[in-house]
Amino acid sequence: MDRAIPSAGNEEIELYLRTYYSLLRSSGAIRVRSLEETHAAMGSSLHVQAEEPLPDIAAFTYAVLRLPPCIVQTNLVVLGQSEEVFDRRSYPNVANWQPVEAPARRRKLFFDGRDTLAAFIASVSDIDDLIPILTTFQIEWNKLHSFLSEPVIRAHLDALVAGEPWTEEVIELIRETLGLDNREWQQLQRLFGDRLAQRLAQIAARRKDLRVNLLASSLTDYHRATRGWWDTIAVQGDEMFLRYRPVYFVSSNTHSLINVLGGYARAREAEIVGFLDETNPEGLRDEYARVRTSDPHRCNLLYYTLRFFLRSDRRRREDREAWNRQRGIHHIANPLYLDVDAQIIELNKLDPDGFDPRLQTLGLDLAKLRHSNALIVNVDYPLGMAAYQLLSQVMTSVGSILGVYIMGKAATLNGRVGDVMIPNVVYDEHSQNTFLFRNCFTARDAGNYLLYGTVFDNQKAVTVRGTLLQNRDFMHVFYKEGYTDIEMEAGPYLSAVYENIYPKRYPVNEIVNLFINARYDIGVLHYVSDTPYSKRQALLSESLSYRGVDATYATTLAILQRIFEQETGQ
Repeated sequence: MDRAIPSAGNEEIELYLRTYYSLLRSSGAIRVRSLEETHAAMGSSLHVQAEEPLPDIAAFTYAVLRLPPCIVQTNLVVLGQSEEVFDRRSYPNVANWQPVEAPARRRKLFFDGRDTLAAFIASVSDIDDLIPILTTFQIEWNKLHSFLSEPVIRAHLDALVAGEPWTEEVIELIRETLGLDNREWQQLQRLFGDRLAQRLAQIAARRKDLRVNLLASSLTDYHRATRGWWDTIAVQGDEMFLRYRPVYFVSSNTHSLINVLGGYARAREAEIVGFLDETNPEGLRDEYARVRTSDPHRCNLLYYTLRFFLRSDRRRREDREAWNRQRGIHHIANPLYLDVDAQIIELNKLDPDGFDPRLQTLGLDLAKLRHSNALIVNVDYPLGMAAYQLLSQVMTSVGSILGVYIMGKAATLNGRVGDVMIPNVVYDEHSQNTFLFRNCFTARDAGNYLLYGTVFDNQKAVTVRGTLLQNRDFMHVFYKEGYTDIEMEAGPYLSAVYENIYPKRYPVNEIVNLFINARYDIGVLHYVSDTPYSKRQALLSESLSYRGVDATYATTLAILQRIFEQETGQ
């Protein structure tokens, strides 16, 4: 049996956490600059140059991608769990503000058009994510400002904004002024694209002095927001008798299950390929010719291109929604509460003839699904402790649980991007528990569908509080104990499973054995999106994009195969 690992608590990280939680208790807004010293002293692995005078472009890129573009204009960030919280604290009708998005972080955000950004938070994990990101952003913005505010540089930037072309001499002057090598300069160019001159001019114009106001911080407020989230789902689920029927709970995303089960992308293949030829998103036009004779490769490409195809035309999105509803697939958005969409999938209304070809060749009697009373409740994977709150709510609100399947991204200390990690041990930083459980998946289950990567089962995962709340000393403790799978949701999900199995709240700082008394499947599949300690740049500056399709659909198909095997008794 696994022994408890030594405390991974790091004094600098703990000090940073205590500092911002203490300050956020204030009824008024706090200045982010009051957190900069403890943030830098933490020595975050993703912000290693925080205390250096030269800009850390990798860390700046990481922060910018996880904040909406309006952060350039923002002076105040207000955090609340629901629209009611914002109303109570003098920010009425924030949902009527301009909705904005961050390129690489899913969070419900609204901008007032002037200088205030409202962020909906689902749990303390959103605080542990957002505060370090804002602090990183401000530290690096102000470093850049200190160099770009030189009169000569500002004059060049003003001329570029006015329409003068970039010249090699100007590029070299700005690059050398900022102390950037060619790779870092190219990264900055990719980050801002055609708006590079405008963004640099905005940075040069003023220092950042962000303020943050946490409007409500009680556990009750988080529970109320979670309850409001579920009420929206329950109202639409009444027509399917959601509260009385058995449920397979899946945490994944809002595209992979319905693409595999609904058949829309393959039914519209000619239109999607025409769109691909015309628009060439991400330079994928030639990819279709390369993979068209291979069902697995072709389907993966169609599923990936579908998001661009749908995004380009509202009527296409409506057509896909109607198509899926006819096949028992219902999408439920949540405009007023947590930014976690859900899907209810009625197994007895699915059309097996439209399934992904890889499911049709399993040798299962899929016609038996017509006689199933079960539903799949799929949620767009939440961040950190929101996973515990959401799964706890689902478990108390449906007829029974037939299986809990968790699919999500992870970083790894020894694999490669696109690999799949299957843990049976999870250490949770939130509860300090080490969970031991029988993962219903093995390497063969996902490996049957994986085209390029490698599957590693019998792994150990660590659920961290935040991506920036790590440093090398912190991770070295885990690496010595064989923990190589780094993610943010498995621990909270397993805490909810514990409470569904045992008649008490989850413990703290214990070895928790879920082998005993588990009445249903527990399956955890992580696909590797980052390798932060072998190639820091991967986490900081790239998105998984098309490279992630292979692992995403391999894990999706493994989950559905497991569900269908149980439903057909094969």
